[in-house]
Amino acid sequence: MLMRCFFRQLPALLAIARSYASKPFPPHTVVTMPALSPTMTSGNIGTWQKAAGDTIAPGDVLVEIETDKAQMDFEFQEDGVLAKILKDSGEKDVAVGNPIAVMVEEGTDIAPFESFTLDDAGGEKAPPAKESTEEAAESSEPADTGSQTSPSTLPKDAPKEESKPEPQEPESSGGRLQTSLEREPSASPSAKALALERGVPIKQVKGTGPGGRITKQDIEKFKPASSATPASSAASSTPTYEDIPASSMRKTIANRLQQSMNQNPHYFVAATVSVSKLLKLRQALNTSADGQYKLSLNDFMIKAVAVACKKVPAVNSSWREIDGQIIIRQYNTVDVSVAVATPIGLMTPIVKGVEGLGLTSISAKVKDLGKRARDGKLKPEEYQGGTFTISNMGMNAAIDRFTAVINPPQAGILAVGTTKKVAVPSSTEEGNGVEWDEQVVVTGSFDHKVVDGAVGGEWIREFKKVVENPLEMML
Repeated sequence: MLMRCFFRQLPALLAIARSYASKPFPPHTVVTMPALSPTMTSGNIGTWQKAAGDTIAPGDVLVEIETDKAQMDFEFQEDGVLAKILKDSGEKDVAVGNPIAVMVEEGTDIAPFESFTLDDAGGEKAPPAKESTEEAAESSEPADTGSQTSPSTLPKDAPKEESKPEPQEPESSGGRLQTSLEREPSASPSAKALALERGVPIKQVKGTGPGGRITKQDIEKFKPASSATPASSAASSTPTYEDIPASSMRKTIANRLQQSMNQNPHYFVAATVSVSKLLKLRQALNTSADGQYKLSLNDFMIKAVAVACKKVPAVNSSWREIDGQIIIRQYNTVDVSVAVATPIGLMTPIVKGVEGLGLTSISAKVKDLGKRARDGKLKPEEYQGGTFTISNMGMNAAIDRFTAVINPPQAGILAVGTTKKVAVPSSTEEGNGVEWDEQVVVTGSFDHKVVDGAVGGEWIREFKKVVENPLEMML
């Protein structure tokens, strides 16, 4: 999924450096690996959109770069000519600041640059350790805060050097590294979403868009090839499975959730909550809105989360280690991360300051963030951080209840199931009977390092109270 990145402050964000190498090369500019997000420390080189000798105008896409979250276009903002590519398509883990290409002004002879090397560009530094990079990419604080969820630093009294085994040259198959576009066909976000919805194998679709890009219309027109006859199938040695390379984002999600389960002692508290009054209030508000807004059940749930967090602030906290000292950081604002399923994986855009927002504002923000998350257009600060998470699978009628994994460094997450009509006993003047009640099962996952069991139970009680008496949200 491609995202447009505009670099307007030339010295810092265009990732260029004026260079005059020791060898007699004409004046030139070394283009370095840009930092496409505040936490990016390295990236993979995708497909070069320009070749040596091509003229570049401001706004032209120079190369596609894959980060741990998405594949992004690197748009150049200067006139010039691409003289030499220093990092070919498929190069992996290129550190931010390392040379990737050389630019010259128009009219400059590029023939001398055929012998230009990385050493002529000033050399390159080694990429950071993979584990530290992935941890920093998701941390809600800078790496130097000392937070347990930020990249760790050595204690002051730790030895500076340790004996290390002799480095060994890894075996290589000699094959060419695949770019992300070779691993996964180029497709528009809407095409990916439709393919995921219809179960269309996107690798089998031939794109008709620019450069072979797969469009939504290609997915709609796709017809699977007719299956082979039983005889030919038996004779064929075609595997009955497909190995799908894990994307950088999928690897990050896997590492983060594994880290959460290993380091955060989860416990779970469930409750059945009546939403009959809430649904009636929602219907009344939407009816009187004249189309100006349309509130969802999830909008009310997000607001109820904020109310409960303000009444039980111990849940709105995180476990931290700063300068060797363990602390529990308790937040004064409630920033709710909302789990959103996207074609490339789960993302959690943040609705900030929910305690001070009305239902219409929450609804508008959730719709905007959700759409941009699915289109791959979120900024890092819009999905990194948060103080509490809500994951709602109520749109799937088959999900009565489920448990969710805590999103570190947060201390809690609420899992919301689907709405069910349940018969409950009732007593009237005419005698005993039953009434139908709309109910939802919610399950809170809490980090026992931060939130004791009784505190988690108190939070669930406050959440249940405000949902079953929704007018309290208006106070």
